[in-house]
Amino acid sequence: MADKYFEVNNLNVKYGDIQVLWDINFYAKKGEIIAIVGSNGAGKSTTVKTCAGLVRAESGSIKMEGREIAKGTCRQFIDQGVILIPEGRQLFAGMTVYENLEMGASSPEAKKKKKDTMEQIFTWFPKLKERKNQLAGTLSGGEQQMVAFSRGMMGLPRLLMMDEPSLGLAPNIVDNIFSIAKGIAKESGLTIILVEQDVRKALKIANRGYVVENGQITLEGTAEQLMNDPEVKKAYLGV
Repeated sequence: MADKYFEVNNLNVKYGDIQVLWDINFYAKKGEIIAIVGSNGAGKSTTVKTCAGLVRAESGSIKMEGREIAKGTCRQFIDQGVILIPEGRQLFAGMTVYENLEMGASSPEAKKKKKDTMEQIFTWFPKLKERKNQLAGTLSGGEQQMVAFSRGMMGLPRLLMMDEPSLGLAPNIVDNIFSIAKGIAKESGLTIILVEQDVRKALKIANRGYVVENGQITLEGTAEQLMNDPEVKKAYLGV
């Protein structure tokens, strides 16, 4: 299908002899926000790490605009605009905010547009402009998540994956980052895959979602369908 901007088919992943993902299938249209939700240890993070080239699939297909990219290196994924914001932020604590952001502009195209992208980021997060010369390790958790998100955007993503961005953060900070992400997706056509344990928050901003349990996708549908699904309500929404 032409509208499958990013597509994963029959993805199987092993860590050594232990299989952790079984026949994962999902897709995202251009400009869509897709939520991948489920409990801790379900296989959500492994899914996006594989989709970012950090983990090599045992078998299966990963396509970007119809082109197979599963066998590519992590560098090739980044150069094609497939960017992952990792769980836990993983900033360079001993480097400044500005230096951390610069690290995100690693592809040839991103380097060329680095100054313009930086200016755009500072309009989204004025606080980062104020603190651009401050060491990243001295920032609050919320400010560090802003840096992590912005570092991802410095790479000029066409597909942005966010792994557990709300973990340990105050709701208003998460809402701000999600609101900016949603605005970018709407305005620029950026495709976002959001991995979250906070199912309610993820489905609130997503167009569609997939539920992962024990390394398999067990449910899929529009965000509204999943929000109203009796199994999702019982398992994840406390209803």
